[in-house]
Amino acid sequence: MKKELRVAILGATGRVGQELLSVLEQRNFPVSELIALASARSANTFVEWKGKKIEVKEPTDEIFKNCDLVLASAGGSVSKEWGPRAVKQGCVFIDNSSTFRMDKDVPLIVPEVNAHELENHNGLIANPNCSTIQLVVVLKVLHELAGLKRVVVSTYQSVSGAGKEAIDELQAQTKEVLAGNEAKPEVFKRPIAFNLIPQIDVFSEDGYTFEEIKVINESRKILGIPELAITCTAVRVPVVVGHSESVTVDLEKKVSPAQVRESLANNEAIEVWDDWSKAHFPTPIDCAGKDPVYVGRIRKDTSSENGINLWVVADNLRIGAALNAVRIAEYLLSHDLMETKKVLA
Repeated sequence: MKKELRVAILGATGRVGQELLSVLEQRNFPVSELIALASARSANTFVEWKGKKIEVKEPTDEIFKNCDLVLASAGGSVSKEWGPRAVKQGCVFIDNSSTFRMDKDVPLIVPEVNAHELENHNGLIANPNCSTIQLVVVLKVLHELAGLKRVVVSTYQSVSGAGKEAIDELQAQTKEVLAGNEAKPEVFKRPIAFNLIPQIDVFSEDGYTFEEIKVINESRKILGIPELAITCTAVRVPVVVGHSESVTVDLEKKVSPAQVRESLANNEAIEVWDDWSKAHFPTPIDCAGKDPVYVGRIRKDTSSENGINLWVVADNLRIGAALNAVRIAEYLLSHDLMETKKVLA
């Protein structure tokens, strides 16, 4: 087994691509060669990694032939085209888009929850939706503690989840509003500065947005509970980094908030901040740039016999995207799973 890998970042100039570069360096991932890839628009520019400037290139079959691992965050159409092509050249392709997530032959992975699903991958591996990742890390603990019966989640998602242009729009609109001018939306359908928008992605026929549908379907697949009763409302908020979630769960067995706190605190991926007397609970500012999933406001749901309410916060660019992808790669390496076990159809 190789001790070091030739790693390509597909979408290296984007916000998540930049975070991938940072996470690889911070975690000292064993990279023998770093290849930066992006669209023609970004080709011949440079990204910086470990103090060196790396030229950005367009993807080609020849590049992937000389690559071991691709970490992709360049959008669905790019992944749809290049994912299978990279795998056929011998790469493992970890994709951050939604393209392959619900494909029955593609594992949808959060290592702390369902890493065992990697044992028979075909080279394509899907990284879940940012909101889904932080949610299922918590739900897995609760399911093991008392059995999940129903989940109601409302997400409060930062603008970085919509890309650099969305961050720029929030900052520009904030300046305009503070100057007494009108905030004119371009990236979003409504003004985001000093506002909330209860729509992320487009609406489906039943009134749910596709972002909400992703959270529902992906949670079921990752947890291995296809019939889980779960509903979601996704809201965009004027925060730069960090997704927050209000989560209500009905459990099969009655447990106390203290038991929930203890179980969550025993999980290495979770930090519990839950002292209401000192207003000690997590906010997006607390989680930005950090790796844990933070949980607070743990309390009995007084409207349900076996209900628990929680507040869940995480950095959507790290745990919700880049860090999760790198953790998948680390698991593959540590368990000798870089070689595919099945042939891509």
